[in-house]
Amino acid sequence: MNYSPGLHKLLTLRVENSAKLTSLQGFESVTATILDKYDLEKVGFSSHVFDNGSFTAAVCLKESHICIHTWPEFSQLTIDIYLCNYLRDNSHKVKQVAADYIAYFEAGVLNDFEINR
Repeated sequence: MNYSPGLHKLLTLRVENSAKLTSLQGFESVTATILDKYDLEKVGFSSHVFDNGSFTAAVCLKESHICIHTWPEFSQLTIDIYLCNYLRDNSHKVKQVAADYIAYFEAGVLNDFEINR
C-alpha cells in the first residue's frame, strides 16, 4: 500500500472588502461552519489582532491545520490549508475548504500552490 501524507494548499487572495480582512470574529465564524460542513475536528486555536485590525490565526486540526494572515492595507490575505491523509484521501476536502474561503472573502486568486506531500 502506498501512503501519501496529503494535499497542502497555499493561497494568496485579493479581497476588496477590507471589513472581512479585519474581522477575526468573521473568520472564526466561517471556519466553524466549514469545519462542521467537512467533519473536521479543531484541537486548538491561536490568533493575534494587529493595531490596524489585520489578524493572524492558526486553527490546529486533528487532520492538520488552517492558517491565515491578512493585510487590509494591500487588500490581500494568505491562507494555508493542509489536511493529512491517515485513513482516507482528504485532497478533495482541501480544495472544497479553499473554495469556501474564497467565496466567503469574495476573493480573487493571486497565487494558488498545491503541494502533494
